[in-house]
Amino acid sequence: MRRTGFLYDERYLLHCTGSCHPESPERLKAAYQGIEDAGLLPELTRIHAVPAQQRWIEKVHHINYILRFEEACLLGMDELDYPDNQMCRETYDTAMLAVGGILETAKMIMEDKIDNAFCAVRPPGHHAEVNKAMGFCYFNNVAVTARYLQEAWGIERVGIVDFDVHHGNGTQHIFEYDPTVFYYSIHEHPSFAFPGTGREFEKGADAGQGYTLNTPVLPGQGDREYLDLIKRDLLPAFEFFQPEFILASTGFDAHAEDDMSDIKLSTEMFTWIMKVLMGLADKYAKGRIISVLEGGYSIQRLPELIKNHVEVMMTP
Repeated sequence: MRRTGFLYDERYLLHCTGSCHPESPERLKAAYQGIEDAGLLPELTRIHAVPAQQRWIEKVHHINYILRFEEACLLGMDELDYPDNQMCRETYDTAMLAVGGILETAKMIMEDKIDNAFCAVRPPGHHAEVNKAMGFCYFNNVAVTARYLQEAWGIERVGIVDFDVHHGNGTQHIFEYDPTVFYYSIHEHPSFAFPGTGREFEKGADAGQGYTLNTPVLPGQGDREYLDLIKRDLLPAFEFFQPEFILASTGFDAHAEDDMSDIKLSTEMFTWIMKVLMGLADKYAKGRIISVLEGGYSIQRLPELIKNHVEVMMTP
């Protein structure tokens, strides 16, 4: 049995997005339910969320944006930058707890207290840009964690795998000039015209040329296409890059029963994807992988999907 950590904090539920918003507290309740009902909690190492130090947020986000976000919540504003980004007074503090909890998770792995971890956090992060919120995301959780691993722990090569059905525009833009972070994304394109990035010719720039790899998938595709494309693109990319640590932007919204996409993945396909990532982590990164929740909006399906996901992480 692997020593798998589990980050969950009820304070993540305090980020309120209003009625009928897809990124709701119910998503996290469903995640926890799936793990609890399967009897996995006693086998997991619980991780306590602490607020991130602002200096780590500043490694990714502009200080003016951080202060603008904090002020908007203090003033009780109900959105930031775009109407999709619904929020409340507690959203800034919750976002700080999300990042801080993941950084604590990374620290525990580097201190050899756990082998890997699943982080059930909200708000999600991969759409957040350096200076603006986007797509339900305020701080780019995975990007901040990558910088933390590099600067606090000396990790030289971080591999990010994003299998949310929407392209992680923020993560790509943050690292597109950087050859020390490889960003791979498989996603629907076009996907309800959001976010409109992530095409095959987007490969990074300058020193980062070749360290961004996008696998866009047309609407209506399913398991066979994902399996073939991941084998074609991700496996040789990581054989070339050989990451020392893997971060997964984990989205379950490509599931056939999720209304947020037109991709038709089965429940079993998500299990296969995670088995592939665990294999890559074992081969190149000493098993070090953190899975961070991004999208996934089928409340009925999330408990099973996340239970299966965590079971794969726990299994040697």
